[in-house]
Amino acid sequence: MSSEVETKCRLDKWLWAARFFKTRSLATTAIDTGKVHLDGDRVKPSKELRPGQLVQIRTRDIEIEVAVQALSNVRKGAPEAALLFQETPASKTRREQAKIAGLDGHGQRERGAGRPTKRQLRDIKKFTGSTYE
Repeated sequence: MSSEVETKCRLDKWLWAARFFKTRSLATTAIDTGKVHLDGDRVKPSKELRPGQLVQIRTRDIEIEVAVQALSNVRKGAPEAALLFQETPASKTRREQAKIAGLDGHGQRERGAGRPTKRQLRDIKKFTGSTYE
């Protein structure tokens, strides 16, 4: 019997309900490893959220900053989850610039290309100066 308007919500549950992470344990791990900050500070997964707070989320090469609009302890569909937060304009511009610069997929190979050949590995080794073994 949960009410429509939540008054309390843990950070890890909110990240899961807002669909930033597939599971709560992934959200908890991200918080513990410092990939999620609340108002610029490192926090614990059990930190209580309030509407209006800023959450910074760093996953892979993407950094997102969102303002909490509503609280939810229940994971719902994507349209309902999008109502829980609003991305800041600065975060949107950073993501757009990264997308234009191609930084989001810098080390990816074409789908179906398979493993690199010996020749490609030698070229990669020559270019990066590292060893592949």
